[in-house]
Amino acid sequence: MRLSLGSALTTITPHSLSDPITVLDGVGIRLAEKLERIGINMIQDVLFHLPHRYIDRTHLTPIGALRHGYSAYIHGEIELTQVRYGKRRSLLCQISDGTGAIVLRFFYFSKAQEKGLQRGLPLRCYGQVRRGPNSLEMIHPEYRVLGKTPDVELEEQLTAVYPSTEGLQQSRLRKLTDQALSTLNNDKQHLIELLPATILAEQKLPTLVSALEYVHRPPPDADIKSLTAGHHPAQQRLAFEELLAQQLSLLMLRDEFRSGRAPAFNISQRLVPTYLQGLPFTLTHAQQLACEAIASDLSRTMPMLRLIQGDVGSGKTVVAAYAALQTIEAGYQVAIMAPTELLAEQHYHNFLSWLEPLGIDVRLLTGKLKKSLRKAATARLQDDAPVVAIGTHALFQEAISFAKLGLIVIDEQHRFGVHQRLALLAKGQHHNTYPHQLIMTATPIPRTLTMTAYADLDHTVIDELPPNRKPVSTCVISNARRDNVIERIEHLCAEGRQVFWVCTLIEESETLQCETAIDTTEKLKDRLTTIEIGLIHGRMKASEKESVMQDFKNGKISLLVATTVIEVGVDVPNASLMIIDNAERLGLSQLHQLRGRIGRSAIKSDCILMYQAPLGDLARQRLAVMRTSSDGFLIAEKDLELRGPGEVLGTQQAGLPDMRVANLLRDAHLLPDVQSTAKFLLKHHPDQVKLLVHRWLGNSLEYSNV
Repeated sequence: MRLSLGSALTTITPHSLSDPITVLDGVGIRLAEKLERIGINMIQDVLFHLPHRYIDRTHLTPIGALRHGYSAYIHGEIELTQVRYGKRRSLLCQISDGTGAIVLRFFYFSKAQEKGLQRGLPLRCYGQVRRGPNSLEMIHPEYRVLGKTPDVELEEQLTAVYPSTEGLQQSRLRKLTDQALSTLNNDKQHLIELLPATILAEQKLPTLVSALEYVHRPPPDADIKSLTAGHHPAQQRLAFEELLAQQLSLLMLRDEFRSGRAPAFNISQRLVPTYLQGLPFTLTHAQQLACEAIASDLSRTMPMLRLIQGDVGSGKTVVAAYAALQTIEAGYQVAIMAPTELLAEQHYHNFLSWLEPLGIDVRLLTGKLKKSLRKAATARLQDDAPVVAIGTHALFQEAISFAKLGLIVIDEQHRFGVHQRLALLAKGQHHNTYPHQLIMTATPIPRTLTMTAYADLDHTVIDELPPNRKPVSTCVISNARRDNVIERIEHLCAEGRQVFWVCTLIEESETLQCETAIDTTEKLKDRLTTIEIGLIHGRMKASEKESVMQDFKNGKISLLVATTVIEVGVDVPNASLMIIDNAERLGLSQLHQLRGRIGRSAIKSDCILMYQAPLGDLARQRLAVMRTSSDGFLIAEKDLELRGPGEVLGTQQAGLPDMRVANLLRDAHLLPDVQSTAKFLLKHHPDQVKLLVHRWLGNSLEYSNV
């Protein structure tokens, strides 16, 4: 039976919101397994599984009034049902209501479904109208055969459409929601209002119960446009609380970390001055400010937790070396973690050239290291003498332990999960003492994501490039002009310059029409017979990649064909041209990172974004942004706008959980109030904080159990 909030409940459900979902009618083992896939384990979870759109079934639209592109709820009588054979088999059902006729088309159907759609039966359905070969059509509409006596009332509320999973129908989810709302009606004391009355009044927010009731079963006069856009006050109330729970979880992590102590390192008097004097350049003002902030952090007994943001080529690694030297001079060890072996190897060579002359031991630890070298490096870390260990995720494997870890540097934090960062942190934890943490990213992070995904960190931005850098010119051209590009490469290499050619796939794929790195290399070798061409991709052995990169750096290779494995960290100042093949397939941040591999000297550099026509609207917008801007932060904001936070950061990689109702782009205006409310709750209502975090995040962020 369908329950309406506006009508009296005809059955009293003795259930509690904290009961398992299996106590509800119709929920057996198989259905419970499907519900678990979408995070529903108890009745309360159903209430927080929120609709992502709505269907208006409160009135019928005459078939004769239907228009292409609009969705409608219609009633008609079946005139004809038949299976149409051709390139693709489909079930066609034509219905009419006296004002007009429309065809319902099903590509996936059963024999029972075909038999159930008999001529003469009345039927109601909802779907989007489109133009078919001969008439208007609805593809796979939701429908209901009414039988011989079609005495069925219209819905009293807008019909919610929920996120689902394979084999879980909307009708089933709606029935479960009806039961959950019925339980809520009888068990409101179990759904505690966790926001203080002062906050609700100040933010002009409805109560939690009224907001949940409204979003699940909006009345017929509800503003469907406002609900679809997510702007309705009831949705904003829920978005506010969800963002608040996310903010609190990170602040709790920060407080837990900072409740411990860290070793205090005096400002370096010997190693840092010698290091700075030996550099062939002077630090920019932004680098100097970053170094001063880090030196101050390291000199305190509160563990440093700092994020360094800097655009590609801004010199973050030089700043990281500064932090490492202050730590080493105090007699402690340093761990530097990079997301790829290629970047780890580059950091190793940079640190070796800077620190070895100062008598500092630098070790490399990656997954593909030879057994003997790994054993020697592992043993060295267990000795409490100062050392700089550089590696990939291999650094936080169980077999690796540090005797005296004082500083952790994590490069490209968005490539690692929060849990990986904390696993490495745990390696340096002795009783209640933690190592300091410095986190770096060359991917500029939009302000809204900094306020949410990185709320536990102090922020420093290196917003200057070294003075000898010239901006990279970017042009966008069609793949049809490939021959012109190859001619340009020939002239440029003849002048002693070097070139990157980036492909998006390693091998041939039937589904993606991309020029692959391997095929492109062979074709370029056939055309450019006098030029030394190299190839690098992620499936090569570490030693092979290192050898090719070294040859490119040394000028033995003039043209390097590569996959996006070179996205971060690769530094070849003589490379002044980059071609990105099938550029339309990459996101803005990735394109910006790749472009940052050139323009690393005083030589004028150019980036060619080559696309395969025809271009979609989204791809066209992305390439236009790249052509007109070199500002990494502006590009990051645009990337967030075009792709959304999940894709920009990678929700699981960033430690940012999937949002149920909040949208960081749409709801960014809530964040300042969310931040102030989080601080208020931590200070005045600490007992509410863990309850709020658990309500929205459950066990998805078990920081303390890493």
